[in-house]
Amino acid sequence: MENNYIIKKDKYYINTSTGKRILVTDLQKEVVSIMDEIDKVCRKNNIRYCLMAGSALGAYNYGGFIPWDDDMDVCIRIEDWDNFIEAMKKDLPKGFYFDCYEVDKRFNTINGPWMKVRKRGTYIEEVNTLLKNRCKKGNGIFVDVIPYGSIAQNKFIDEVERTIVKFNMLFIVLFDNLHINPVLFKSFVYHFSRWCMKIHKNSNLVSQPVSVPWEKFLHEPVFKKEWVYPEKEVDFEGRKFYSYNNPEDLLKQWYGPNCLKKLENGIWTEPYPKEKRHTKHTKDINLHGDFPTTKKNK
Repeated sequence: MENNYIIKKDKYYINTSTGKRILVTDLQKEVVSIMDEIDKVCRKNNIRYCLMAGSALGAYNYGGFIPWDDDMDVCIRIEDWDNFIEAMKKDLPKGFYFDCYEVDKRFNTINGPWMKVRKRGTYIEEVNTLLKNRCKKGNGIFVDVIPYGSIAQNKFIDEVERTIVKFNMLFIVLFDNLHINPVLFKSFVYHFSRWCMKIHKNSNLVSQPVSVPWEKFLHEPVFKKEWVYPEKEVDFEGRKFYSYNNPEDLLKQWYGPNCLKKLENGIWTEPYPKEKRHTKHTKDINLHGDFPTTKKNK
């Protein structure tokens, strides 16, 4: 029986600092085990979540991970964010932990996600040239979590708000790399981002907070609310997770009109160019310990 997903064929690898190659699928098994726990916490506490970005694209095209994807992203409605943190404190199993600005002021919300949920007994080093993980719990394999909320209906206003964040980012990066925690700047970005989502609550547009300044100017991932909500269940690696309400329109706006699977001669074919199919986020990884794969530990 046809499952309507592109069949995963090729194998992809991550090169560690020792030269040892790790199968991307081995990393993905660890990542999805973290997502299993996030899903359990959210369902238990009636918290709405949504697979986003490449995770949503993978769910649509493959019924799981994009074969070469080395991370996982999930968003939480900003209205549920504080309750989500409390639920994670209470219900996340001991084999996992999380970092966020609300519980550790060393965390950088401007780094992208507002929370990283990590697995104990593992290690990962991200490709990140600007900001390092300053939290002390560890560098375990993770799932990125970020709030989604209303943003300005007017594009000019939205860009002004994001520009304010980018200006503060200069100081955050400078002080952080001098090993000085820029709490005042981080606090401003955090509260400013929440304030923006609050004042635009009647907007028909939704996105990640303006504290995420990495997207291209005038090309931020901004979507109609009805494309995102209400979240609906999708297949993901043999599980049921929640994702976008209208993934077709949303993903084509984010990744372009040719990002979705294509049916050619009765076979679903991969639309992404082969030369671009490689991991992007992982610099080093250890699946069997909370330390780097240095030559000493090889």
